Amino acid sequence: MSAHRSPSLLLAGLLAASCGEAAEDGAASPPLAGGDTTIQNRTSNAYSFPAPNLSEEELDRHLDGDVAFEATFVTPPAPVNGGLGPRFNSSACIRCHIRDGRGPAAVDAGAFGSPLLVRVSLPAGESAVPGGPVPVPGFGLQIQDQAIWGEVPEAKIRLDWIEETGAYADGTPYALRRPLLEIEPAEGIELPGDLLLSPRIAPPVFGLGLLEAVPEELLLALADPDDVDGDGISGRPNFAWDVTRGAPRLGRFGWKSNTPTLLQQSAGAYADDMGVSSPLFPEADGSHEIPRETLDAVTFYVQTLAVPARTAWTDPAVAAGEARFRAIGCARCHVETLETGAHEVAAVAFQTIHPYTDLLLHDLGPGLADGRPDFQATGSEWRTAPLWGIGLAQTVLPQATFLHDGRARSLEEAILWHGGEAEGAKEAFRTMDRAAREELLAFLRSL
Repeated sequence: MSAHRSPSLLLAGLLAASCGEAAEDGAASPPLAGGDTTIQNRTSNAYSFPAPNLSEEELDRHLDGDVAFEATFVTPPAPVNGGLGPRFNSSACIRCHIRDGRGPAAVDAGAFGSPLLVRVSLPAGESAVPGGPVPVPGFGLQIQDQAIWGEVPEAKIRLDWIEETGAYADGTPYALRRPLLEIEPAEGIELPGDLLLSPRIAPPVFGLGLLEAVPEELLLALADPDDVDGDGISGRPNFAWDVTRGAPRLGRFGWKSNTPTLLQQSAGAYADDMGVSSPLFPEADGSHEIPRETLDAVTFYVQTLAVPARTAWTDPAVAAGEARFRAIGCARCHVETLETGAHEVAAVAFQTIHPYTDLLLHDLGPGLADGRPDFQATGSEWRTAPLWGIGLAQTVLPQATFLHDGRARSLEEAILWHGGEAEGAKEAFRTMDRAAREELLAFLRSL
């Protein structure tokens, strides 16, 4: 089971969830973050429980997927989990999505061996799929910095950080950092002068089945690409290539919404992160190293992970922070409530959920721009990150960081990096007094 959960821990979590929301001091319960998939657990394993509304058969299937998610691949040929590489970034899903949460972005300054994935492309040329990013000779679309014995990694990656300082309106200083990457390619591979690169940390994987089940028409109704209402927010969809349909489809997953389904997301991770082929991304001769059954099991696993419930909702500071979150405009992109529709996984269908995202692209300004387009996403646009469970990020992984490249060491820093469409909300936060800032942060920590 994921994150080395014991059977007793799993049972305790399921029993807690089955009891429903417990009120604090007799107060009314808050909305269930994940609808019927919500679980009452805020420990370091909070992201790793199965949805409590699974049937017995579905639970067995989820646990089978859990085993596959934790499986470590090895150098082929091997009787079990062969197929790693020959070049790769990680040997198991769980090594990037630690305890089903986000990956770290921290290494000793100047040390080779960055935990970040580095996506690359060229500004022009022939893409692998219609409308997609253009692969880089020698690298493809992602630098694989590890290799099996006898092979050579595509490159070594060195990560360092550049710090800059600022101050709140009340004079309180703060420090922000941005990543600085040094790419040392393998012999025989040259770095193009126009190389586009984007470092990424692995995002959390809980609650994804619910996001997949939100009807496309609901998300498109939230879009306002021309800012018709004049509020300065112009979220727009990204339409990415669906390899199973052979056609564009609304993107929902990835930092730029460049993947339409969890099946494709899982297959892409096997191929790009581990060098493991599947029926969706086979070898050149059509063969593959994992069967469709394994791919389906892992997909079902991430579709059916529970969403941790909110906490401290009766705390006056949390309530005040939630009001501030709405008042300064954060909720215009981080949409609190969505409804799911029909889905092949019954547990995630027809649920009222509170993920704090619209799954749309928003321009967050030059400070966060990576300059790398991805389908319709520009180099300064990012998908609105879901905020449910974010207050547990550093409980699940104390080294956890925030934003696409892990530059933000705290929720406070993450807010301060916002720009573009979020410039007004960021400035409202920066000009608050300390007490008001702490209230808003207390609300985020309660999610």
